[in-house]
This record gives sequence, C-alpha cells and structure tokens, in this order.
Amino acid sequence: MESNIIIINTTNPPDLEQELGNIGVSDRGIEIMKEKMIFHCFRLTNVDTRAANILKQTMLSRGGEAAVSAATVNLSAAHTDVIIGATRHQLRQAVARLREQPWGLRPIAEKIEEEFFK
Repeated sequence: MESNIIIINTTNPPDLEQELGNIGVSDRGIEIMKEKMIFHCFRLTNVDTRAANILKQTMLSRGGEAAVSAATVNLSAAHTDVIIGATRHQLRQAVARLREQPWGLRPIAEKIEEEFFK
C-alpha cells in the first residue's frame, strides 16, 4: 500500500479537531496538539521600530518569526511593517509577554488576541 500526502489547510480549530479525530487521535491528544498545529501568518502595519525589535525577539524566543525592515535594527526608521509567522500556541505565549511591553505593544497584543483568540 502506498502512502499519500493530503494537504490540510486550516486556521480554524474546530476543522483541525475534526481532522485529528478522523484519524483516531484521543480527545486529550487533540487538546494538547491543536494549538501547535495551526499556523498563522499576518502583517502588522505602522509599528514603532523599537516595538518591532521587541516583537521580533519575543516571537523568536517562542519559536515563531517576525520579519521587519532592515531599518528596524539600527532604528533608522521610525516605523515598520512586521510580518509574523507563528502557531496559535506561540502567539498565545507572545501575547501575554507583549502586554507588558512599551511603545504600543499592549494594543498590538490586544489586536492579535481579538483576531485569533476571541
């Protein structure tokens, strides 16, 4: 019997839960894995570069990624867009940390939470 690849393209937890259940994953296993298996990629606009540096380090420390402009590192620009790539689990961890940070990161954390967790 030959193995095949079936692409599962979902950002919706109930859809992923159904896919996991379809292959016989236990309820406890679904709870543990579901937020680690849903990946989000999104763009934040007009972020203070000081905040973007903190955001990048926060995402990296949780295993996610944050792409920022080259001008962010040396603060030669006042603002940058940021592209975030992370699992729901990584985002949830990052939001908790970002709420404590300055330069507009609290409202950014709240927007992420509103978009992905409410």
